[in-house]
Amino acid sequence: MIAHIIEKACRTFAGVRYNTDKVDRNTGELMLIANFGAMHALSNPRPQDLINYLMMVSAQNKVIKNTQFHAILSARGKNYNKQELTKAAVMWLKEMGYGHQPFLIVFHKDTDNNHVHIVSTRVGKDGRQIDRDFEQVRAVRNIDKVLGYTFAMQYNFSTKAQFYLILEKQGYLGRDYCNEQRLQKKLNSYVPDKARIAELRSIFLDCKSDQDFVKRLQRKFNVDLVFHSANGKKPYGYTVIDHATKQVFKGSEILKLQNLADENFNYENSIRPVTDLHDYLDEDSITYYSEYTPEPVHIRPVMIADDVDDQQVLGMKRRRQKKARTNTR
Repeated sequence: MIAHIIEKACRTFAGVRYNTDKVDRNTGELMLIANFGAMHALSNPRPQDLINYLMMVSAQNKVIKNTQFHAILSARGKNYNKQELTKAAVMWLKEMGYGHQPFLIVFHKDTDNNHVHIVSTRVGKDGRQIDRDFEQVRAVRNIDKVLGYTFAMQYNFSTKAQFYLILEKQGYLGRDYCNEQRLQKKLNSYVPDKARIAELRSIFLDCKSDQDFVKRLQRKFNVDLVFHSANGKKPYGYTVIDHATKQVFKGSEILKLQNLADENFNYENSIRPVTDLHDYLDEDSITYYSEYTPEPVHIRPVMIADDVDDQQVLGMKRRRQKKARTNTR
């Protein structure tokens, strides 16, 4: 996933019209509006209503020439669905300083790459400008934070699969880390911690007879076990995520599965619940315009390249190209 902030100066919030026009043409879908005050009582606010509210907030600061904040969060292909992109956008906005600003999020479905557009105002409700220092740099950094890459890169691991397993286990959305060079450097620097392996082996041998062995490891030692199986069969292996020392081990490095588990072993393994948007937004300040419940997705991680911005002119080119193909005589 990439984040791009559109730099074109605008005081009239043309981004609202651009995105609501997409909705009207059924090439976009309004996902939510947030922090628009009394407007949340309206079942179907008009685009001009949204613009008027944003301009009212922006009018508190006459100095700022570019009051519109217009950004795009884009996935590679269909790697993230509309609900996941919306959730990432809300979390990203908070990190960028826009968590309490009025904003709308529109999902675009007219390109090969799923993406959402975000429109807000750079003027806070106190009349001050939202921080713009190193904005593009922070945009990328905060995407990494929201998707969990910043968290996972603190750990020592030996494979890409382990990197993505850390993210999954912690409930993060990330599955497309694009800094391949940095990730490979991290893998190349891996050295197994033999002292910690010996310590964990001792803990496992002491505790494995406990019926709640997996939960006990989580509670007492801050260690997660992730068992790997296929088609509902018994696990064929497992991975150890040691949060206490921020390391990941293959289970066999510590204790072979057949030595860890007998026929009565409890393989229960929990995933942290994915963050709910109400952790970021007050219920009274948000209105959903699309079914939000995320659908489960299991997509092989891919590295993303630069996305192509979905400008109106590109849409016009696509329409002309399609028309040309149908008139070839």
